[in-house]
Amino acid sequence: MRLSYDLTLEQSQKLIMTPELRQAIELLQFNSLELKEYIANEMEENPMLESLSSSEEFDNLDKYANDNDIDWKEYFEKYDDISYRPQVDKNIKEYNYEAFVSYEPTLKEHLMSQLRFIPLENKEYKIGENIIQNIDENGYLSTSTEEISKFMKCGKEEVEIILDIIQTFEPIGVGARNLKECLSIQVKNKMDANHYIITIIEDYLEDLGYNRIQKISKELNLDLKEVQEACDYIKRLEPKPGSSFRSDSEDIRYIIPDAEIQLIDGEFVVILNDVTGPRLNINNYYKGLMKSGGDKKTIDFLNEKFNSAMWIIRSIEQRRNTIKRVIESILKFQKNFFIEGEIALKPLTLKDIADDIDMHESTISRATNGKYVQTPRGLFELKYFFSSGILGDEGDVSSTSIKVKLKDIIDNEDPKKPYSDQKISELLKMQGINISRRTVAKYRDELCIPSSSMRRRY
Repeated sequence: MRLSYDLTLEQSQKLIMTPELRQAIELLQFNSLELKEYIANEMEENPMLESLSSSEEFDNLDKYANDNDIDWKEYFEKYDDISYRPQVDKNIKEYNYEAFVSYEPTLKEHLMSQLRFIPLENKEYKIGENIIQNIDENGYLSTSTEEISKFMKCGKEEVEIILDIIQTFEPIGVGARNLKECLSIQVKNKMDANHYIITIIEDYLEDLGYNRIQKISKELNLDLKEVQEACDYIKRLEPKPGSSFRSDSEDIRYIIPDAEIQLIDGEFVVILNDVTGPRLNINNYYKGLMKSGGDKKTIDFLNEKFNSAMWIIRSIEQRRNTIKRVIESILKFQKNFFIEGEIALKPLTLKDIADDIDMHESTISRATNGKYVQTPRGLFELKYFFSSGILGDEGDVSSTSIKVKLKDIIDNEDPKKPYSDQKISELLKMQGINISRRTVAKYRDELCIPSSSMRRRY
């Protein structure tokens, strides 16, 4: 056998991921915030790129000036001869923009404002200030009184006295060390509470969570109705008294929809949001420099930036068109949802959309991930419209539609005799939906609905 090296020519086809293609794929999977940051960075690095202005421009300024003749005599009559200040019309109401700026105090600021009204000595005030600084955003004391007494170099009894004072502040229940203490403080401050409610909170809170009403009734020698009313009363209490206040670390994130579906003249229309993908243009000044010629290095640099800018503009426009086509296809499949609601949602997969608009499934996945659409029924992520289906008597039924029917059955059940998962499965079969008891339990857990034993009321 003879081994040797030979030079041969061979033609072959290969799919190569070019940098431009990578960039287009990356742009497609960006959400609105990521795209905005990407465009801002590119505009800083590329002088060729500029954002199109949305301000109105007049084609003929001379014509505009002639059409709006000014009575200069009347204009100057409003001025005095000394300072040329215009006369003030006192009938015009002036608005102070500072009046429209609202400020919400944090929980600690609210507690400190109440502490200042308590007649305390300097040392006691410092202890109270330290206690408040150790209260978390939910209203609970995040450290022990022993730790506070060591830090403040005082007795534990002094800390307990100041803590008892803070626990009388608004919101009621603040400064508690655990859930039981928080609920007990709220009950003690209410005049209409029965005496045995404190006992249920301190000794039977776990049984209350599992709806063991009969056990509580038997051990406390109370009527079932009394225990049920007491449990309902406890469930109306606030487990997190500080939740209604603004947090220092609160980071509010707003969702800007990529598109909007509007009902216009009886037809649903998809309108893209230009805010999420602003229109870009080539800067006229640098475009003129390229045409005028000059230094070769400058021209080469501008040509490179020009090509890069053109590719970014094409990629963003392609992204817009892809998202619009995907949303239009979703609208085509899920039109009944926008008319009737969740109960009319149909099973839909990425492949269905890909086949409809002749694209790959991975492209559809990138185009729907992290993208939102504003509809007449609210704001939805595009992924929401894709759900698995179960075979029914009238065709496939989406899991979302089944959950709506399941919740409707539970909402209309007798609370004294709630339906079991098996019974719900049988009721759904009567509606033409064949699902097992285990599937019912799975959907019920996803809806955060407790089991029949925990839903039962006495």
